[in-house]
Amino acid sequence: MPILKCENISMSYDGITVFNDLSFDVEGGDYLCIVGENGSGKSTLMKGLLGLRPLKSGNIIYSDGLKRDEIGYLPQQTGAQKDFPASVYEVVLSGRLNRRGLKPFYSKEDKTAAVQNMQRLGIDSLKNRCYKELSGGQQQRVLLARALCATSKLLILDEPVTGLDPIAASEMYALIKKLNSENGITVIMVSHDIIAAVDNADHILHLSNKELFFGTTEDYTHSEIGSRFLYHNCHCDGCERHSRYHHDSSHIHKYEGDGRNE
Repeated sequence: MPILKCENISMSYDGITVFNDLSFDVEGGDYLCIVGENGSGKSTLMKGLLGLRPLKSGNIIYSDGLKRDEIGYLPQQTGAQKDFPASVYEVVLSGRLNRRGLKPFYSKEDKTAAVQNMQRLGIDSLKNRCYKELSGGQQQRVLLARALCATSKLLILDEPVTGLDPIAASEMYALIKKLNSENGITVIMVSHDIIAAVDNADHILHLSNKELFFGTTEDYTHSEIGSRFLYHNCHCDGCERHSRYHHDSSHIHKYEGDGRNE
């Protein structure tokens, strides 16, 4: 049974419909990347999945015992959030707020979860550091640890590498992939990095004003919409991703290698 099922959902933004009758399922353990052009409704859909924005029509069904307050969410950071004057431990621990309910204090279990998730992401040595003094990559690890405090089942990530340098971005992608493959955590991620999406995800949802795609990553790379989007977002010779994908006419193929390092 899917952990999440969207049935013919439609959503609007500022009174304008961004997508209509969208249906897709996410199975437990899936890694789904949501891609598409700017304004296609990626972040709007993300907020709909979290119950932060109402649906125009349709239904979102959660199963496998999952509740909305048990979803780990890593949103895009604002400038104010980057300067938040709290310790790393306090930020991570705040991921347990929904589980705390009406209790006035965090439980021993909450505090243990915070420490364990900091250790899991290699930031336990930063426990007492002020969050606003950290690098961008460190801050994103802290926020990912915070999201993990809320869930053991589903992470929803909105552009988690925005503003990071290539090394920090690569490390973040590796962490997310590890959480999915080794810990069985289902991942739904909005991404503008189409190459990273097809490298890491096993399913792709492509939103567009004209056409939609939902299916496996392999099928996406061979589809017309996927080939076209990859073509426009991967610059072959000399591209920063070392030509992992190259295009021939309207088709995109896996890079076979010609002596250059991946």
